Amino acid sequence: LVYDIDTIVPPSDRDLFSIDVNSGEIRLTGTLDFETVNLYELHIKGTDKGTPPLSGHCKLVLEVVDVND
Repeated sequence: LVYDIDTIVPPSDRDLFSIDVNSGEIRLTGTLDFETVNLYELHIKGTDKGTPPLSGHCKLVLEVVDVND
């Protein structure tokens, strides 16, 4: 399987996340700020290498918790 991040909501924070194309492991590449955005939606696509290639989709919802409150 080959993994890819299809879309991120909000789209302005696309650079905050990366995905390993082989394992599907998602990593944070920046800092999250509860005061700015407290909920992210990542739409992930996994595609096989068959002929024709088949794909599956999932949605990851990430809720940021403000640890100062």
